[in-house]
Amino acid sequence: MRRPWEVVFRKGVHLPQVGWWLDSQARVARSFISHAHSDHVARHPEVLCTPATARFLHARIPGKRLVTELPFGVPHALEFGVTATLHPAGHILGSAQILLESADHGSLLYTGDFKLRPGLAAEPCATPRADTLIMETTFALPRYVMPPEAEVIAQLIAFCQQAVADGATPALLCYSLGKSQEVLRAIAGAGLPVMLHAETLRLTRIYEKLGVTFPPHREFDHREVAGHIVICPAHSDGLLSRIPSLRSAVITGWALDPGTIYRSRCTAAFPLSDHADYPSLLKFVELVQPKRVLTLHGFAREFAATLRQRGIDALALGHANQLDLFAPPQAVPTIAPAP
Repeated sequence: MRRPWEVVFRKGVHLPQVGWWLDSQARVARSFISHAHSDHVARHPEVLCTPATARFLHARIPGKRLVTELPFGVPHALEFGVTATLHPAGHILGSAQILLESADHGSLLYTGDFKLRPGLAAEPCATPRADTLIMETTFALPRYVMPPEAEVIAQLIAFCQQAVADGATPALLCYSLGKSQEVLRAIAGAGLPVMLHAETLRLTRIYEKLGVTFPPHREFDHREVAGHIVICPAHSDGLLSRIPSLRSAVITGWALDPGTIYRSRCTAAFPLSDHADYPSLLKFVELVQPKRVLTLHGFAREFAATLRQRGIDALALGHANQLDLFAPPQAVPTIAPAP
């Protein structure tokens, strides 16, 4: 009889039966890193990730570490008879889900951050079957339905063209890793020159070395910014203060929330996200066909409740009020909440 996967949540997901962490935010002996965003990494002595993530990780957190670079679709033997295979997550370039398979425990899929709909600067998301699914649920409420990306991109390009026509400089605010490269490719049809924040440019150069092509761009220069589109992180006050006639827009899935432009102090907000929206989350569960779902981040508790209403065994990681549900049956995993 198979024993269930033991899952411990504490600033990351720990699987004691195999001795690995998944996206631990605190330094641990060894961790799988799904992608190189800062909330998924730490200075671990040993990591498992894709080759692209290894490049970004080295650029963002230099230092010596033992790195196992695992290409997509290549099985890799871990301890205790467990095999790990990485699959594209569609979040940013190189972002990966990890599928763990064990004769003793069955299969477990951990998504990390993922996006089911195809993007412009990331590999298409895969949907491997798994018995247990640990999935991120950032936009897991029914109100989070992203509009068609082609429409949003057309609106974004029109915003940039109108700003330049009015003598203003459009600044598009988005993460330097992943979202900026997606936006850079999206605005290729605008017919306008582009300047990038220095860190954004540094990471874009890595994308190019990994085979991704972009429209012409250069590093930000306030002396020649007129007539350009500027792409920079949201917290770039020093750069933005040097742009005369600034017209800024934040690029985020949270643009679906009322008041985003006021909270972000921007002229506009465009809902382009590198996370799965609510319909995509439901579709992903349907495609993976898990026997059990553990939800993580965002509206985890709400989405777990939604899945239970649909007859799926689901619980939210990191919520103490779920612990009483784990005691009676031995066939469910052990889950510890964050301290």
